[in-house]
Amino acid sequence: MKKLLIPIVLGVIGLGAGAGAGLMLRPAPAEDTATDDHAAPAAHGEAVAPGHDAEQSDEHAPEYVKMSNQFIIPLIRQDRIASVVVLSLSLEVTAGHAEDLYAREPKLRDAFLQVLFDHANTGGFDGAFTESRAIDRLRVRLREVALAQMPDLVSDVLITDIGRQDS
Repeated sequence: MKKLLIPIVLGVIGLGAGAGAGLMLRPAPAEDTATDDHAAPAAHGEAVAPGHDAEQSDEHAPEYVKMSNQFIIPLIRQDRIASVVVLSLSLEVTAGHAEDLYAREPKLRDAFLQVLFDHANTGGFDGAFTESRAIDRLRVRLREVALAQMPDLVSDVLITDIGRQDS
């Protein structure tokens, strides 16, 4: 009987201690933020500018929206794929217009792919392709295309990830 009673008592004590610790360490109740239009991120990406709390967001502050998928650019050498570049982009858009961007994303992706393929075909991803000048040239060209496609929505293009896999 003692062999059975000791584990039960220890289990009850452990359960009580765990519940007490949970009650003591729980976070303070959140204040009502339902009236804050900028508290929730957009459905598909980041919607609050970095460095700003949702409560401090200004209605004129831009939103940063990550594009739905990465861009995959094959690098062709001697009629075969020698490498693949994988690239992720985020866009700085007018506050409150993230969903508008996603509705028109296929057209923008097409334009970005053309820029990326042209960059690859002119050797832009060869050698030290992450060098500041090379990345700046690519970023400027992507921004020009974004502004031409959606001048009312997009104000900047950010390269958030880039990598090359050689075969």
